[in-house]
Parts: sequence; C-alpha cells; structure tokens
Amino acid sequence: MKFTLTQTDPLSRARAGTMETAHGVIHTPVFMPVGTQGTVKGTNQRDLAHDVKAQIILGNTYHLYLRPGTKVIRGAGGLHRFIGWERPMLTDSGGYQVFSLSDIRKLREEGAEFRSHHDGSKHIFTPESVVDIQRVIGADIVMAFDECTPYPATRDYARNSMDMTHRWLDRGLKRFRETQPEYGYEQSFFPIVQGSVYSDMRLASAEKIASAGCEGNAIGGLAVGEPAEEMYRIIELVNTVLPNDRPRYLMGVGTPVNILEAIALGVDMFDCVMPTRNGRNGGLFTRNGMINIKNEKWKFDYSPIEEGGASYVDEMYSKAYLRHLIYAKEILGAQIATLHNLAFYLWLTGEARRHILEGDFLPWKERMVKQLSQKL
Repeated sequence: MKFTLTQTDPLSRARAGTMETAHGVIHTPVFMPVGTQGTVKGTNQRDLAHDVKAQIILGNTYHLYLRPGTKVIRGAGGLHRFIGWERPMLTDSGGYQVFSLSDIRKLREEGAEFRSHHDGSKHIFTPESVVDIQRVIGADIVMAFDECTPYPATRDYARNSMDMTHRWLDRGLKRFRETQPEYGYEQSFFPIVQGSVYSDMRLASAEKIASAGCEGNAIGGLAVGEPAEEMYRIIELVNTVLPNDRPRYLMGVGTPVNILEAIALGVDMFDCVMPTRNGRNGGLFTRNGMINIKNEKWKFDYSPIEEGGASYVDEMYSKAYLRHLIYAKEILGAQIATLHNLAFYLWLTGEARRHILEGDFLPWKERMVKQLSQKL
C-alpha cells in the first residue's frame, strides 16, 4: 500500500491523501461501512458501490472465522470473491468482539480463549492465528490483535492491557512478515494504539506503534464510554507521535460530529455501525441535523427524506412513507434508511476532503458541527 499526503489544512491538522491498494485507490478522509459478516446490513454491494459510493468496506475476523469459516472463504478465493466486492477491504482482528464477550472469554498471555456465541464451542485467538485467518480472508488491510481496554479502567489494568497488546503486536507482526498473501496481491498490517485515557500510556503506546514501521496505524480503545472531550484529547495527543506519512485510522467512531472533529485532529480513516444501526431503528442523519422518523411530526410530512440528499432514495421517498415502513417493520424501511445514512456519511467525508483541498476546512467544519448537532 502506498499513502500519499496531498494537502494539510492551514488552520487545523486535517489532511487529504490517497491510499493505493491492490483493489483500488482510496481518497482520504474516508468512512468505511461495516460489513461484519461479509455484508453491510440493509444494503447490497451494487448500491454500496454506485449509490453510497463506498471506497472500502470492513469485514470482521471473529464473525467470519465462526461463520462461514475459513474453509468456505478460502474455497471461494477470498472474501472479495465470496461476497462480490471488487474494491478495497479491511478486516478488524476480532479484538473488540472478544472484549465485548467478557462473560464468555478468558485473556492470557497466549491469547484470548472464548466460546462461540452461536453454539458455545471453545476457540482461542492468538496474535499469530489472527494473522493466519486474515491471510485467508484476504483483506487489503489487516489489523493486529489487541485487547480493547474497557472504560473506566484503573492505571494498573490499563498498563497491563497495553503491555500485553504490545507483546501481541510483536508476535503478530513477526507472523505477518514470515507469511505470504494467499491470493497473489499484497496486504498491509496496521497496529493499534491503546492506553485508555492515560496520557503517558497513550504516548508510550503511540511511540511503540510508530516504531513498528507499518504502512498505517490505528487508534483503538476509544468510544467505549469516555466523554467526547476525553476522546478528542487522546486523539490530538496520539497524533503528535504517529507519523505524518502513514494513514491514521480511528476505530469504531462515530457520530458525524465525532468524525469532523477527529478529521480536524489529523485522522484519515473511520468506521462505525451507527449509520446502519440507527437507520434500521428510524434514526436519520442529515446535513441539517438528526431526524427520528418515528416521531409523530413526520406522519403527514410528504416532503422528500432530504432534499438534495446524497442517495437516490432521498428524493424518491417521503418522510411519511419511510415512517410508515419503519413502524410496519417492513424490510424496505430499513433498506431506505440505511442507504440514506451511509450515503450521507460518505458525502460528509467527501465534503471534508473537498474543503481541505480548497483550504477552508475549519470554517466549514465549525458550521457543519452546529448544523449536525440539531434535532429536527
């Protein structure tokens, strides 16, 4: 993978760049729709590519390992071919999923032992096995196995968690460098900064991650319950250490406002389930603020979902009709809301890039944050 930094905003740390991968070029800043099990819920690959205009999507190692399994994925020639997606792809290592299964997993130096949430069968993820699984999946970008430190965490817990993440990184990176891609194209390996909300630990972790010399770096362990201002403080701190000539990926974040604030702090890549999850439950993001389509006020509103919106569904369907579909629990309602939200997120990061290139990102960002924070 080749990352080229095209421009930096003169009034903030916002950056515009390009990432060249085996499956295409990615223009940053970029939002990556989450396709946990080989599908972005509520949409299909054609709409993702042509309506949403997704440049890259995610798969999840934990879920894909359990179902359909590596034999099925390898038999298809990798996840790209299995799901019919020709553009770039990133796979999470499964560390966050193991973190979320705290009642059915055990952490030890070797790795994380857990029971499948499907059938209770026992499994273990190690830094090495997670690399092997991601080789089989075949994503363009693969993530190091880490422990996502919970919030709040004591200094001792955060320190022990971070140190283990660093030891796991050494093992995972060694395995990655000793092995070859399975499908004839290169993959890139991203390590993950941890350290909870403790400044000294975050700086130490960022230095460790930067010293690994990987093609990109990620910031993990945020958006797990800490206040937004703490998250922004940590991002700003970490980005003073992470190298400027490598892409920076903020994992699992977040709201449109979170994304704009993080772009201003020098982040390039984002993912979050919020646009799809909120959409299925009637929550819509628009450039003028947030809509709960279930509210009574939309029952007789026959205006478009969003005039001049980023998706074809925005002008095609009315708020009243979408409200009816969501209340009736019709699948089409979830599909429309999902397409709208994903297209909006991709529009937002695309507009951020445009304003960085034009040199007026910061005043645009400040106007947008006010608009996006409104409830309509």
